[in-house]
Amino acid sequence: MNDSEQGTKSQMNIEELSAIVVDCAYKLHIEAGPGLLETVYEVVLTKMLEERGLRVKRQMPIPINLMGLTFDEGFRADLFIEDLLLVELKSVENSALVHSKQVLTYLRLLNLPLGLLIHFGAATLKEGCKRIVRNHKDFASSRLRVNQNPEEQSHAEIMEDQR
Repeated sequence: MNDSEQGTKSQMNIEELSAIVVDCAYKLHIEAGPGLLETVYEVVLTKMLEERGLRVKRQMPIPINLMGLTFDEGFRADLFIEDLLLVELKSVENSALVHSKQVLTYLRLLNLPLGLLIHFGAATLKEGCKRIVRNHKDFASSRLRVNQNPEEQSHAEIMEDQR
């Protein structure tokens, strides 16, 4: 990959990144199906994302600042993509509410607006993929929105609608 391609990748917004992650996760779920160990999905999904030109950190430490104390390694995020998007992976029989809370906690600690919880144990990826949002304002393109007042659209969204 040359420098101009890398520059293009680094200019992606969080919504574009999340779309690429979901696309790769979908392909992985179709190919592998549910039931493998979480680490297998993590390794393969990382490779798929890197092949799409993205920088991926695996098992990234998340520091904790609590009651005046700082712990360098309180938690570990499964995947951290382009230093913008947190992805937490699960491969268990049943998803639990605590998994969403875990992602929300990571987003708060990292001061991020959006994370993905991808549960490969679900029968379909549609059932197993959740967007976890915290103070996120830059949502997906307007063509994905419904019941939106056109006067509330930004100039960029209007331009995209006209394509």
